[in-house]
Formats: sequence, structure tokens, C-alpha cells
Amino acid sequence: MNLKLTVPFYLHKAGAGFPSPATDYIEEDIDLNVHLIKNVPATFIIRVQGKSMTNIGINDGDLLVIDKSLNPKNFSTVIANVHDELVVKSFVQEKDKKFLTSGSKKFEDRILINEEEDIFIWGVVTYVIHSVY
Repeated sequence: MNLKLTVPFYLHKAGAGFPSPATDYIEEDIDLNVHLIKNVPATFIIRVQGKSMTNIGINDGDLLVIDKSLNPKNFSTVIANVHDELVVKSFVQEKDKKFLTSGSKKFEDRILINEEEDIFIWGVVTYVIHSVY
């Protein structure tokens, strides 16, 4: 089933600095699928459980938009299957080895990606959606 979700979209941008003079706001509907999903058959959303990725801005309860058709780049955030459990991790490649980590620069929690041990990348995180309220 392909759902179309539209919400109001204000064309005027919100400044993050000093306020600008008021202008007329033009409203139209925006389909979030168009902006968040590039490859519909390969995209899914999953909810995060846990706090191991807060250092890179992913919090417990966040929604992640995942594209299974993308190949991860170095330091991409990915969903990986580690011994039949889906986890959110950072992908790191050094020379001929590939690792998963929680994103810390120390890499103390490295998991070597090894298909023989049933560890593989399931998809690349393209967007993080979290509440600020």
C-alpha cells in the first residue's frame, strides 16, 4: 500500500539568526514521501530503541528512514544485522576491513563485518526524525 502524506508547507524560510521583516506566507501542501524517499521499494522506517547513538544525534524513540539500495560510505549511519538482531551503527572502513561502531572516535566498540559470522549491512540511514518537544 502506498500512502500519500501531505502536510502544510510554508514557502517562507524560518531564519535561525536575527528576525527578518514579516512577509506574506504562501502555503501549499507538501508530500513528505517526495522529500524523504528516493527509492520507494527499497525504503522503510524503523524506530530506534536505546541510547548508544546519541553522540551523533540519534535518540531513543527516533524514527529512521532507511534506504536498502544504497551502499554505505565511510562513517555512514546504517542499520545492520548482527547475529539476527537489527542495530543502528556507524559504518567504518579502514584499508581492507569494515567495522560497525557506535560512532565514538575511540572505536572501542568495533564489530568486524564478517559475513561468515552473520553480520551485514541491511540499509543506510538517510533521515532521522525526532521530536524536539
